[in-house]
Amino acid sequence: MLDVQGYELTNEERALLRHSEVGGLILFSRNYQSKAQLQALVADIRQQRADILIAVDHEGGRVQRFRDEFVRIPPMKKLAELWLADPVAAQQWAEDLGWLMAAELVELDIDISFAPVLDIDWARSEIIGDRAFGTQTDQVIALASCFMKGMHAAGMAATGKHFPGHGWVAADSHLDIPVDERSFESIRNVDLVPFRALVSQGLEAIMPAHIIYQQIDEHTAGFSSFWLKQVLRQELGFNGVIFSDDLSMEGATVAGNFAQRAEAALAAGCDMVLVCNHPEGAKQVLAFLESYPSGNTVSIQTMRRKPLDIDTERFARIASQMECFNV
Repeated sequence: MLDVQGYELTNEERALLRHSEVGGLILFSRNYQSKAQLQALVADIRQQRADILIAVDHEGGRVQRFRDEFVRIPPMKKLAELWLADPVAAQQWAEDLGWLMAAELVELDIDISFAPVLDIDWARSEIIGDRAFGTQTDQVIALASCFMKGMHAAGMAATGKHFPGHGWVAADSHLDIPVDERSFESIRNVDLVPFRALVSQGLEAIMPAHIIYQQIDEHTAGFSSFWLKQVLRQELGFNGVIFSDDLSMEGATVAGNFAQRAEAALAAGCDMVLVCNHPEGAKQVLAFLESYPSGNTVSIQTMRRKPLDIDTERFARIASQMECFNV
């Protein structure tokens, strides 16, 4: 999965999207000007590859790539705060926001928003912070489950991140190589619990963290067969899609150059690798993949959107009540 630079495709990008090893494209704020422009861009992308997965990070709060003409989704911490006063209302809002977020994207032929965040807010990580559904496992499970239910109702598959938990470390894996010093039992008893719960409820995809859990493995989770095969596949029984996090992030540099990062991620158990904001890195990975033996038994196409008729009354009702979150 790679990215493109602007509001329209260049001829070079069109050719790149037709490469046999390209399976997905992720959009960013730089690709969005208006809904009409986005619709034209997506149509052009589909003309190059009809079956390509189109994704975006659109969780809400500070991680919402498309803003003008879209409903502003609050950070999930707002739901955590509401939970303390009224858990039932918080769960209903979680479902409504998951549905609203997904419905707006699916209507524009976008397959995936990489959500929900399943990290615990330990009040240590600024990069996670208000993106988390709360500080307690039961709170995160209840709210994230409802959010996923809403996504499913709108025709979108869900991606839990950042396995096995990003909330403990202070370092930002975009800029650093974070190290979590806790024991496996400490992580299993808390951070893994939301992942285990949502996997049992049908979570379709997982994105691992670029974090080294030093008491457990010398590799970051996204390059670790222990975490992806032994824990995620075997212990948790997950049989969905594993997306790597962006291989251009600083936390991924431990594996070497871009081709080596892709090889490490695939060998560890990832089904699709992401290379964003680095066109040359993406080309290096594509060249490597041309000779890499494909042993993938997981169908990426399970992540394709399921076009549904949008309930316009529900959309209007939710959108009209959003002022309660002050976003």
